[in-house]
Amino acid sequence: MKKIIINVAPWQTRVAIVRDGELQNIYFTSPVSTALEQSFFKGVVTTVLPGIQTAFVDIGQEKAGFLHISEIDRELALDRMSSTVDLEDTPQRESHQRQAVDIRKILHEGESILVQVSKEPVHEKGAKLTTCFTLPGRFIVLLPNIPRIAISKKIEERDERARLKDILTRNLPEGMGAIIRTTSQNRTEKEILQDVHYLTEIWTGINTEYQKAKPQQRIHEDLPLPLRMVRDHLDDDVEEVIVDDKTTQANVYKFVKRIAPEYIYKVKYYAGPQNIFEKYQIDNQIEQALSHKVSLKSGGSIVIEATEAMTVVDVNTGKYIGKANLEDTILKTNLEAAEEIVRQLRLRNIGGLIVIDFIDMASSGNQQKLIRYLEKTLKERDKFQSVVLKVSEFGLVQMTRKRSGKTLLQELTHACSTCHGRGFVRSTQMQAYALLQEIRERLRKLRGAKQAEIVLNSHIFGYITQIEYNTILALEKDFGIKITLMSSPELPMDEFHLK
Repeated sequence: MKKIIINVAPWQTRVAIVRDGELQNIYFTSPVSTALEQSFFKGVVTTVLPGIQTAFVDIGQEKAGFLHISEIDRELALDRMSSTVDLEDTPQRESHQRQAVDIRKILHEGESILVQVSKEPVHEKGAKLTTCFTLPGRFIVLLPNIPRIAISKKIEERDERARLKDILTRNLPEGMGAIIRTTSQNRTEKEILQDVHYLTEIWTGINTEYQKAKPQQRIHEDLPLPLRMVRDHLDDDVEEVIVDDKTTQANVYKFVKRIAPEYIYKVKYYAGPQNIFEKYQIDNQIEQALSHKVSLKSGGSIVIEATEAMTVVDVNTGKYIGKANLEDTILKTNLEAAEEIVRQLRLRNIGGLIVIDFIDMASSGNQQKLIRYLEKTLKERDKFQSVVLKVSEFGLVQMTRKRSGKTLLQELTHACSTCHGRGFVRSTQMQAYALLQEIRERLRKLRGAKQAEIVLNSHIFGYITQIEYNTILALEKDFGIKITLMSSPELPMDEFHLK
């Protein structure tokens, strides 16, 4: 069973999704870092670049958002969605191909346009924008300007798919479409229509606000984090929604009473003396999720390394030797690793290309069993779309997972000021050589000086005085200057002070 645990403080709100004591997802928000994803803006087109078929749109943020032509054309939008859901078009797609469209014929510099943020700004890039709007609800995602109906692939029963499609076909306003979420399975028509009415009211409000809004103004944003997580995760499998703040608990209670009154008994207030995240050992699990190595219960481990292009996961047997033959040991470790990898991808919010180096197995049957188990676990435990490819000739499993927002590492850390994110620093020897080179250049510029005091990091000072003191004597001779070395434990290894 799952628990939704909400910790509220003046500086930060945190929401944890826990299954049987294990942290599955963690979300953060704070007053100083407002999320942009899913927000609607009255943007102003500042630049149109036909060479890359992209427009830059000012939405009042530090960097302009970018709107590619594929996020404007409806047919292209449907092609993208087909990778995550089975599209069942109403009406059928036109059989003929559309002619190429020039973005300059669609957008013009200086005009206002309604846009939605589909991806948060990342590094030097501004927010990714779209005009293929989506409004997420509990059972459906409303597509207010795309008249298509799509059904989650996780709903497999044919009759249920037909029933849900029929409900939406009969009740959606003209010109609108929807993605039917997995949570709609076996829900009554009344429950689904409540979602439709709620979302269409929001869309009406967005259009009204757009007419009144000033350029670059945000006119709609998604629900606050606690309500959003309740909307997306509350189902029969959730045992409790526990909140440690009375105001937030009251807001969650009202929200659940409106969208899912059958679950209001699950919303509880926590008033214990111990911090709620400490009580459920969530803080410890967050710290563990920042480590590159994750231990498995069997004694094996997985190592997760992220690069700009991909994430690489390596599986090791460790001390586990098994009770049967080696192949059984390897299979058991790989299956356990597959389940933990799915949890870590979700917990760390890792997306994009992922390469997994499972332990080599001689049996092709065991290889297939592993792939099927990985796909099954992803389907059952992960809400994000993923695609798993076959085992490569080198024994590697390649997969992709949808990106969304920052990774946990990006959310909670920044690059080390010493190694600048590389994960290593120069050896004392090489750092000493680099500083000696800089010292020589500085001494070259000291004309007429008779003496110089050089302050060094304690480790560098020790290395130079013990190993390279002859170098100091040579510098004194070359420049006719007396050098005094001094030690400072506070000084970084790559710095020195010359007086």
